[in-house]
Amino acid sequence: MRLSPAEQLLQELGVTDPAEIDLEAIAFYKKAQVRFRPLDGCEARIIGTTERAIITVNRDSQRRRRRFSIAHELGHWHHHRGHCLACRVDEYRPKVGASSERTADSYAADLLMPNYLFRPLARMQKKMNFATIKTLADVFDASQTATAIRLIESDHTPSMLVCHGKKGRKWFVRSPSVPDRWFPQEDLDAESYAFGVQFGTDLDNPFLRKIGADAWFDRIEADRFEIQEQTVRVGPEETLTLLVFLDDEMLE
Repeated sequence: MRLSPAEQLLQELGVTDPAEIDLEAIAFYKKAQVRFRPLDGCEARIIGTTERAIITVNRDSQRRRRRFSIAHELGHWHHHRGHCLACRVDEYRPKVGASSERTADSYAADLLMPNYLFRPLARMQKKMNFATIKTLADVFDASQTATAIRLIESDHTPSMLVCHGKKGRKWFVRSPSVPDRWFPQEDLDAESYAFGVQFGTDLDNPFLRKIGADAWFDRIEADRFEIQEQTVRVGPEETLTLLVFLDDEMLE
C-alpha cells in the first residue's frame, strides 16, 4: 500500500495505534504551535513563515471538530507553505474538483484515520451500518461523518452515503465498487425511510431496512432491485443515509 504524506509522517513518528495520534504533539514536531482561542466566523486558521507556524483553533467547538481543524491546518502547512490562502474549515465531506481545501481535507483524513490502521480495523467489522461507523469513530476519535466517508471509500461493502438538508441532497459518496450510473435523486422520495427522519418526527433508523431502489435512483431498471437503507440525524436540519447494495447485478 502506497502511503500518503500524512501516513508517512505517522510512520516516521512510530504510530502503530489510533490512540497514539496526538495532533498537538504532531504539530509541535512539524514546528507548528496550536492555540485554542474564541474564533468568530471560522473554525481555525494558520499563520506561518517558511519555518514556523501558529494554528489557532476555536476553543468552543467540540473535541472532534477541533481535532479535524488541527489536522486540516497541518495539511495546509504541509502542502501550501508560503502561499496566501483564505481558509475556512468545514466538516470533512466530499468536494468536487481540485482545490487547496480538498487537498487539506484529504491530508486531515489520512492523519486522523490512516489507511494502514483504518482498513485492517474496518475489515474486522462484519456489518456495514451506523453502529460500525460509531465504533470506528470512537476508536479514531473522529466525527461520524468523516468516519462514514472513510469507510465508504475503503470499499468495505458496496454502498453509498448521501447527505440531505431541507433543500435536498447536499452531497454523496459511493464505494469504488458501485458503478457511476447509480446517482441518487436530488430530493428525498416520500416512500424512503429518510423522508420521515428529515422532514417528520421519525427517530433515527436503528438498523438497515430493505427498500426498493427506485425510491433512491431515477433509472428505468431501479424498480427491479432492492437495497438497504439506514438514516440518522447529524444536525438540526441535516441527515446522513447509508445505502447498501444487495444485488450483484446492480454492480455489473
